[in-house]
Amino acid sequence: MKTSVALCTYNGEKFLRQQIDSILDQTKKVDEIVVCDDGSTDSTVSILDSYQEKHPELFKIFINDENLRSVKNFEKAISLCQNDIIFLCDQDDVWLSNKVDVYCNFFQENLHIAVICSGGFALDEKNNLLDKFSIWDAPELLKMNGRELNFFEITAFLRNLATGATMAFRKEFKAQIIPFPVLDNFHHDEWIALVATYQQKFYMLPGKYIQYRIHGNQQVGGIFMNRTNTSQKYLLDYFSFNSFNGNFRTYRKILRSLKNAVHKFSVMQKNSDFQREMIQHLQVLASQKYEAKKNKVKKEFPIQSIFIK
Repeated sequence: MKTSVALCTYNGEKFLRQQIDSILDQTKKVDEIVVCDDGSTDSTVSILDSYQEKHPELFKIFINDENLRSVKNFEKAISLCQNDIIFLCDQDDVWLSNKVDVYCNFFQENLHIAVICSGGFALDEKNNLLDKFSIWDAPELLKMNGRELNFFEITAFLRNLATGATMAFRKEFKAQIIPFPVLDNFHHDEWIALVATYQQKFYMLPGKYIQYRIHGNQQVGGIFMNRTNTSQKYLLDYFSFNSFNGNFRTYRKILRSLKNAVHKFSVMQKNSDFQREMIQHLQVLASQKYEAKKNKVKKEFPIQSIFIK
């Protein structure tokens, strides 16, 4: 089982070496690292060139003629990957040394699964590990408290738990996901997770296999929160939205997420018959859940909910 890494870069000089070194230091060596740089103006490209000089058989580096931005840059990198398992990779994280080994073993033992991801540790700009809760803790909290865990509905209507920096998938799954839809505030990892969960080909590993960097220049954040009882309760209540009975504030956030989902699926591109069927199903389901939850909120909180439309 050969592996490819799809690494996208853009002005990533500060943390890039540490990330690449962690990929090269895997207990199971990767077979290909495809890098698509999106027009960096710092020393990112020279750093990449130095690694390619040392490992010419491993690195394939492409410099975009124009800035594609994250979603389409990852689409390009993925399309260029040749091997059985494709790992997505951000430029500023750190992989644990057994990540590739664990992922590949899981794929070998679970042939029906096409996409997997995991949680990660919080890492700051000075390489300090932080003791934080994260959205990745939600599945375990739901299981521990006997609540429903529906990755498909969570991904579609609430929040994507399958962060691209932790994601890997089988090469043949590319045909199901490319081209990526282009939509404001909609990312490639959410799309991949949505398709995989819809097809029941998704699994989230219980362990943590990356150190996820928190810093001021990252494109996507909001993964971590302080380790408090309030944070834990919020994660538990928000992600068990189908069975949740609780406070108005969390209900309002759930309603906002459902309303955004209704809009998202109403304007999303449909590039195939399969995508058309899935997106139409999601649009109807999102509308139904929004109306049902809104009626429940109005019944339980008649005064607070007067401004909910």
